[in-house]
Amino acid sequence: MSLKIYIGGKYYEKADAKISVYDHGLLYGDGVFEGIRSYSGHVFRLEQHIDRLYDSAKAIHLVIPMTKVAMCQAVIDTLQLNNLSDAYIRLVVTRGAGSLGLDPRKTTDPQIIIITDSISLYPSELYEHGLKIITAGTMRNHPSALNPKIKSLNYLNSILAKIEATNAGCLEAMMLNHKGELSECTGDNIFVVRKGELHTPSIDAGILDGITRDAVIELARSGGIQVFERTMDRHDVYTADECFLTGTAAEVIPVVEADARPIGNGKPGTITKELSRRFHMLVRNQL
Repeated sequence: MSLKIYIGGKYYEKADAKISVYDHGLLYGDGVFEGIRSYSGHVFRLEQHIDRLYDSAKAIHLVIPMTKVAMCQAVIDTLQLNNLSDAYIRLVVTRGAGSLGLDPRKTTDPQIIIITDSISLYPSELYEHGLKIITAGTMRNHPSALNPKIKSLNYLNSILAKIEATNAGCLEAMMLNHKGELSECTGDNIFVVRKGELHTPSIDAGILDGITRDAVIELARSGGIQVFERTMDRHDVYTADECFLTGTAAEVIPVVEADARPIGNGKPGTITKELSRRFHMLVRNQL
């Protein structure tokens, strides 16, 4: 059975799922999105994702033509229609079709798109053996220029850093902010373990307040691990006992090398493994 794509209240075959080439989401990256996961038929923290989507839209003066309740139901209905239990959900809201100019007042009919599919962001062996990452030369967008709380359709900043990573033979890259501080990776939040404590860049570093990030912080604290959200730099990563990344698609994945420096003993650490185990229990309602 081919997957059906939700667009504006109707379902289309994947090959027939289209929007206007005049849509400002395509022309200017003018729109917002969320990446969401479902596990065993349960959508993980759906309401939090929908709240963040609507906050992103409000921040860019985009009115979503659907209530939050209806949006949640549309996500669930699309999953059920496609008979998907464990899936990745990409929820997109575009500005809508308009003229060849930036003025959003000349657009009409914002498009709501729901894609449900499987995803494997990293090969399974990397969850066992760990990632190698580099520091990108591309700086994270200045938070005063584009607020990192807005999940916009323009991901060029991250894509440029991702290109640096892949050119270096890695799959991820750390990004520094305008102060030279550690912010996050191209698509994931970053954590380090030092002397049994968990450290991660604070929201003030210009990072996305990740929903998986929040879940892992909750799990760590409930397990008696102290968590510090603070200013960090590359030195904190180089000298860490453990390091891992979190994200909706990535979940929890260990990092064993940064800029050709082994982290800890060069293998995934015990706290990383335990938090990964507990996260998978959480998303499957076993905690």
